[in-house]
Amino acid sequence: MIGPDPGPGGRHLVRVLSALLREDVVGLRTRSLREDRPDGGWLRLDHPRGALLLPVEPDGFQCELGARLPLVRREDAGGRTTTDLTTAEAVLAALGELADPADRPGFAAFAEECRQSLATERLHRDTGGALLARLADAYGPDPARWTDPLPFDALAARLDHPVYPTGRVRNGLTPHQLRSYAPEFHPTFRLRWLALPRSEVRDEGLSTTGDWPVPSALGLPPSLDDDHLLLPVHPLTAQGPLDGALAETGLHGRAVLAPRSYAEVSPTLSLRTVALAADPRTHLKVPLATASLGRLNRRTIKPGTLRDGAACGRLLAAVIDREPRFRGTVLQADETRYAHADHELLAVLRRRWPEGLDGSVVVSMASLTAPAPGGGLVVDRLADRFHGGDPVALLDAMLTLLFDWQTTLFGYGVALESHQQNVSLVLDDRPDRPPLRLLFKDNDGPRIHAGRLRSALGGRADGLLRDFHDPRITGDDDRPVLDLFATITVHLCAGAPAFALARQGRAPLRELLALVHDRLDAAVERLGTGATAPGTALRAHVLDSPRLPVKAMVTAGTLLSKQRSGAQDINKHYTTGPNYLLQGA
Repeated sequence: MIGPDPGPGGRHLVRVLSALLREDVVGLRTRSLREDRPDGGWLRLDHPRGALLLPVEPDGFQCELGARLPLVRREDAGGRTTTDLTTAEAVLAALGELADPADRPGFAAFAEECRQSLATERLHRDTGGALLARLADAYGPDPARWTDPLPFDALAARLDHPVYPTGRVRNGLTPHQLRSYAPEFHPTFRLRWLALPRSEVRDEGLSTTGDWPVPSALGLPPSLDDDHLLLPVHPLTAQGPLDGALAETGLHGRAVLAPRSYAEVSPTLSLRTVALAADPRTHLKVPLATASLGRLNRRTIKPGTLRDGAACGRLLAAVIDREPRFRGTVLQADETRYAHADHELLAVLRRRWPEGLDGSVVVSMASLTAPAPGGGLVVDRLADRFHGGDPVALLDAMLTLLFDWQTTLFGYGVALESHQQNVSLVLDDRPDRPPLRLLFKDNDGPRIHAGRLRSALGGRADGLLRDFHDPRITGDDDRPVLDLFATITVHLCAGAPAFALARQGRAPLRELLALVHDRLDAAVERLGTGATAPGTALRAHVLDSPRLPVKAMVTAGTLLSKQRSGAQDINKHYTTGPNYLLQGA
């Protein structure tokens, strides 16, 4: 951004304005006229009562332009008077006046989200130094020696989302609740537990693990042990939303909340997923009534997604069986054990990480560009230990393996929603282990071209496809698969860290984009170049296309209802942006 640093509030508004521009809210991008003035570029959006003017500068990540200053200038009809709008509330009120009246509540909701976001950022700023000191005391001063992934999640939770401008918000949570339950404060707490009649619960291997508690161990009558199953409940859910869920399912009076809490846990980066203090590589994903990355993006658990995650795990295992080079380098968490009572607040997933991670540094991709204790970034400290002090070499190794795996999956007709929060780097410098492995989790939202999968797997494909619950997952063409590949693997896992490292001065942007392009190009080349080869589709629609799909998360997640936006899935609703890979070609 050109000019002096506008401070946290100004940077926040610049991100919001850039997202609104990228998503073309009320035609801000496509209906505006470009004006070049002595101080820089402006976009002018005329309307019957005057005009709105936005100062802009080149961006290039997912939109040609981004906001240059934290303001929108409002001009009355005839241009006699102007007013600078310098808060998100004022800007959204002005834009809301140009929107369809049916959409105006969404603009008001986003204004409130912006208010919460700015308050959260200030809270993060005020507590950042204390968190770094606490993590260094607890885990050591060098993150490259941390073997627990939770402190990395705490650092990542204080970063802005690469696309969603108010990504730190958990809608409706108070500062006290954030300190008590959010990963950026690295708290510990104990879960509540609900005893449900087994006849009302679908139990997929949960109670057969041998260490699952029984009702009497938590202060309930021993008579419940045989015919009731305990489900963990997040304290925030137990404090209010749980009663509504029990009423909706007719379980009031039949379900019993245990008087004792049990299992000390800490939140992971996803907030609703917690790691057991006694066994940090066992996670429990428990539903929350809050929302993040949009007011419609609730942190509950739809029961069908549990089935889909297990089904995707079986599909990935089938691919790895046929692609032996990934057996030692691509790992996936076991997500086959779960239970639910047919309600999005009465569910749990028990996730178990694979064996062979003892002593490894397991770091979420989302935390690579977070500030590290002692200075620098997490990626700098990791590079010091594992890549001779060169963070670009670490990025190179990550991209080489990531693109090899994801393009191979595309050859089977599969794309994963494996964004930067769902992929972890597993780093080792011991001779008996690969120096880099990738660990995947939360693969419940893939997109699959059924025809490609059948061509690759033959008769086995039909059984794997039948396992999925959500009909949106499978289809008969490449478009949904290509869209997911571009918006997740390319934008969030490759483009975002490249742009971030360039902003931090680790290498010139053109050099980093050339690295992303060349590693993807090499991976695509291995898929073949025939007319029907999957590599041909990837090259045409990702590497060589002048524009790429871009997530329209604010539009689908907050501003508009699903009926108004037409989004079948708010996390897979797209606009388009420039293909920055062409800069590195």
